[in-house]
Order: sequence, then structure tokens, then C-alpha cells
Amino acid sequence: MMQIRGFRLVLTLGPPVTIRPRSNQTANSGAQPAPRAFKGIAMSRRCDLTGKSVMVGHTVSHSNIKTKRRFLPNLLNVTMMSDALGRSVKLRVSANALKSVDHRGGLDAYLLRAKSDMLAPRARELKKQIEKKQAKAS
Repeated sequence: MMQIRGFRLVLTLGPPVTIRPRSNQTANSGAQPAPRAFKGIAMSRRCDLTGKSVMVGHTVSHSNIKTKRRFLPNLLNVTMMSDALGRSVKLRVSANALKSVDHRGGLDAYLLRAKSDMLAPRARELKKQIEKKQAKAS
């Protein structure tokens, strides 16, 4: 009950509402929702060659207020040529990795010198194929 300048105001709400916790089941049926489908490996903001990924930091205002932000890598979808395999390969690499590949003398030379744990699964597979081809040629 609330009183404003001599008037009496009575607030009434409808019937009491019950709040239930959410469940994984859909509202109409008892069936589980279908899981999301993805092709092979889930896409992430990560370079296939260097392993560069998203970093977290602060945007700092003039008054020194810090707000969380994300620093995204400069990723490009690139088709590179493998000399050893004799075919082109599609990779998602950073601009920095492109410079490194060019500096080391091509995709094959870069992959052979790179550590396997830093490479994406597809690039690791490429490295194995290139090593196999070179061993066969020797």
C-alpha cells in the first residue's frame, strides 16, 4: 500500500508465478535438442603454422579506466603450394606466418623446421607427408 498526497494507491499483482530452473529439454517435447554439427575440427582463431591465437588485455582510457578486450590475430585464408607434394594446400595462417614461410624458402622448408606441437593437426599431417616423400626420394 502506498499513499501519495491524500490518495490511496493499492497495487495488486496477478496470481503468484512459479519460476522453474532451465533444463536441457525443449519446452514442447521431452526430446533433447540436437547437438551442433561441425566438419572435422572446430574452427578457432588460431594460426595453423605459428599457433598464434587470441590474447586478452585492457583498453585503457584517458582516465585510466581498464576495460577487458581481445587482441585478435591477423588471420588469412591462403592457398600455398607444396613443392614436395606437388599440390596446393589451403591453410588459415597469420600475416606474420606468411612472412616467415617466405623467409625460410617456402611451405616445405618451413614445415620441416617447425616443431610439431605448435602446428595444427592438418599442418602436422602435411609435415608427415612431406617427410615421407623426401625419405622416399633419398
